[in-house]
Amino acid sequence: MDRTAGKELALAPLQDWGEETEDGAVYSVSLRRQLSQRLSPGAGPGGSQAPSPAADAFLHYRTSKVRALRAARLEQLVRELVSGDHEQDPGFVPAFLATHRAFVSTARVLGLLLPPPPPPLPPGIEIKKTEGGGLRVNKNLRAVVSVLGSWLRDHPQDFRDPPAHSDLGSVRTFLGWAAPAGPEAQEAEKLLGDFLEAERKQEEEQPEAWAGPPGATQTPRPDSPEGCSEEEEGLVREGPELLDFGVDEVAEQLTLLDAELFSRVRPCECLGSVWSQRDRPGATSAAPTVRATVTQFNMVIGCVLGSVLGEQGLAAPQRAQRLEKWIRVAQRCRELRNFSSLRAILSALQSNPIYRLKRSWGAVSRERLSTFRKLSQIFSDENNHLSSREILSQEEATEGPQEEDTLPGSLPPKLPPGLVPYLGTFLTDLVMLDTALPDMLEGDLINFEKRRKEWEILAHIQQLQKRCRSYCLSPRAPVLAALRTQRQLSEEQSYRVSRVIEPPAASCPSSPRIRRRISLTKRLKSCPERGAHPLVGVLGIPPPPPPVCPQGPPHLVLEPETLLLAVPRPLQGPRAPAPSCP
Repeated sequence: MDRTAGKELALAPLQDWGEETEDGAVYSVSLRRQLSQRLSPGAGPGGSQAPSPAADAFLHYRTSKVRALRAARLEQLVRELVSGDHEQDPGFVPAFLATHRAFVSTARVLGLLLPPPPPPLPPGIEIKKTEGGGLRVNKNLRAVVSVLGSWLRDHPQDFRDPPAHSDLGSVRTFLGWAAPAGPEAQEAEKLLGDFLEAERKQEEEQPEAWAGPPGATQTPRPDSPEGCSEEEEGLVREGPELLDFGVDEVAEQLTLLDAELFSRVRPCECLGSVWSQRDRPGATSAAPTVRATVTQFNMVIGCVLGSVLGEQGLAAPQRAQRLEKWIRVAQRCRELRNFSSLRAILSALQSNPIYRLKRSWGAVSRERLSTFRKLSQIFSDENNHLSSREILSQEEATEGPQEEDTLPGSLPPKLPPGLVPYLGTFLTDLVMLDTALPDMLEGDLINFEKRRKEWEILAHIQQLQKRCRSYCLSPRAPVLAALRTQRQLSEEQSYRVSRVIEPPAASCPSSPRIRRRISLTKRLKSCPERGAHPLVGVLGIPPPPPPVCPQGPPHLVLEPETLLLAVPRPLQGPRAPAPSCP
């Protein structure tokens, strides 16, 4: 009896049952099982014995059916916002509000959601709030007001449509007669004021004012037409260089910028159907908050390339000192839990132009090489980047001091409260999800099950955005100025400068393997139809092996549209210089 009771108590409380169709909509059905115990005589509050599962004579279960909307037409989805059972399906409203822009505009949803205003009353007659005959209408109105309140609070940018903001005007008109004194009406008025104030400041803003990451407006100088460019002869710097500042200062300012940009990311812009359209004609302004994060990521890579390869006349030990300092900056970013700049620095150090400098890497201390290898293992692409995902999950669950874990790149206690993830992981997951699942099902039904899966990722992003706002870092003007003036090198420039620093030797079997970067975006672009995109290199499917000795320029992707979706091959760190070939 004891063994049976233990098994029964261990049963899952929710069990998938199947699907059912009602009015053309498809629902997934689950059975929720609640255990109610009948105690044996003498047990319980009136007896002397304490209740225990082993002493129960009977086990009773109360089973209820739980339905979740899986696919339906747009009108049914909007109706579910108001009339659905939110206790049974609490994730429907937030999932719809977060993902609706992937299949319908805000204006269209408001047109179906907002009821028409009541006819005007004759003069001299006041509205009396009563319950009774109009109870059903009042209940529906309260549901609409509740949905609008969540919408205004969680996704305010959906209503931004300058200069008229017509969608927000429709909401204000409805709330003006449905709930004029409610918090939703106050939120709508405040939101309109914020929009107008932001537009006024944008018009008055001077061109030289800082807006966004330091490298957002900086463009590399064009290459020289022929021969060695000025980068190969040595860069001319104005003011202090970025590495002239301390490791902590550089890492903290990078974290400050990354946290600010990530907190501004609109989750709906990360959707695969939105982000994958960024290169199409007329979509240059799509996903601006995500593009800003990508620009910052590329700026950090350009800074690392420019500082390591910037001066052609440096000796190998001097260049090794710069490599070591960037490794220390990366380690400090890891301590600050800034995985965005950490990934950018590692990507630059693992790039072909820097990684091929065998003499410089040979002068790096063993301690720094060991740190570099451990940090590189964080973003290993094995098992769909399992290491970075597990480390991120552990960091999210950690509020205060923690015991040292055993994963690569683990840290001692005394962790900061903030957390900035590498956004490219979420973008890749959402693009692959959008590629694998169809938008529409048979019968012109919207595949809302796909939107639920997308919402799980977007909700994760929103949770991390709350965490990244808890940093206590102050801006340092000199460091930010150095970030702005730090010379950036393009892919072609960095490769050419690298060959000048260490001319390529004749190929031989002892040469180190230089890993190429695999651009996920380019692979997706090569497919004419989104539904035909291959899943090579993602979701646990290993990519094709890279060539052993590449002869052409490296595939380090520096464009803002592609870098965050680049999947780097794992590196084991630099090796000692190989013996020269006879």
